[in-house]
Amino acid sequence: MDLELSDDQQELRDNIRRVLEGACPPATVRQVYEGTGDATALTAQMNEHYWPALGVAEDHGGLGMSFVEVALLAEELGRAAAPGTLLATATHFTPTVRECGGAAAGAVLTAVAAGELTGTLAWAERDRWNHHAGRSTAAPDADGAWSLGGTTTAVLSAADVDMVAVVARAADTTGGDGLGVFLVDGDALEITPRPVLDPTLPLADIHLRDVVVPADRVLAAPGTESVASAVDRAAQEATVAMALATVGACRRIFELTLDYAKVREQYDRVIGSFQALKHRFADMFLAVERANAVGYFAALTIAEDDDRRAESAHLAKAAAGDCQRLVAEDGLQLHGGIGYTWENDLHFLLKRAKAGDLLCGGAAQHRTALAARLGLGDAEVA
Repeated sequence: MDLELSDDQQELRDNIRRVLEGACPPATVRQVYEGTGDATALTAQMNEHYWPALGVAEDHGGLGMSFVEVALLAEELGRAAAPGTLLATATHFTPTVRECGGAAAGAVLTAVAAGELTGTLAWAERDRWNHHAGRSTAAPDADGAWSLGGTTTAVLSAADVDMVAVVARAADTTGGDGLGVFLVDGDALEITPRPVLDPTLPLADIHLRDVVVPADRVLAAPGTESVASAVDRAAQEATVAMALATVGACRRIFELTLDYAKVREQYDRVIGSFQALKHRFADMFLAVERANAVGYFAALTIAEDDDRRAESAHLAKAAAGDCQRLVAEDGLQLHGGIGYTWENDLHFLLKRAKAGDLLCGGAAQHRTALAARLGLGDAEVA
């Protein structure tokens, strides 16, 4: 397992960063926060660079790159606090469609790669990202159709995407054997947007009131072999991508704080020269580098389909949570009073890091889940 980025991967990361610096400056993010703009122009530019196609196989018109390249994209989106549906589409929706397969998968992936279709994954209930404990139900109708019921919560970009992959289980079943995955058009769902800390990561609850899914929109019917494993694998990709997006925001917080400490003067000295602050910057740097390394180790285990991918995903999200806790606090404090102001761009990244920590499960949840996998805790609690 090669833990160093290749030259091509480094070039891809640099290109993504360069495009986002031009297309998604803090002014664009501020417009989204203030409700005076949206991500339409940014999304069009992302599509021009074929970013939705990164993780789609060449057979479906994609670029056929590995999950490491998708993880690089997620990290840079987090670093720029970029709004839009690409994060949900590339790291939640695409992996689910690919892993589950089904008759509709090929056409859906082709549309995603062309930038013609956006999507997300509905898999959390009661704000817990554990699809094995979900209560949303799927009942068979005539002609192979299914009727969905229940409520899924905290669905990323649900109100903005074209299609939602909904995880539900057959009635009167428990565990993974009863899981199914269904494609539903966004305009056919009852969606309630949530008030959120970070509007660049919009969330919504989806109420499934007798939503009928025709047979050709069923990715994986309940009882299909390995459907639980497919959802697990997609969830791992979503989790690791969210972890690295959080780390990307933390790295930018560190960079902005370090730049500020080099020019802010107190007692006729720049504050970055004080020994006590140097120690805090060292701790911030180590936290970011540690979380980054753990995140890309997890990305590699997914790209290489390593047996450690599940454990690594839990570790990556836990490390990202630890990182944001330290970096957000120190970044805000070291900016002093200016860090609390609306006019300063720091708060976009602070909110992105905090919101990213909670999405796909927080650090505590993933530590509990990892302990359960290792036989050290209660799987039901996880």
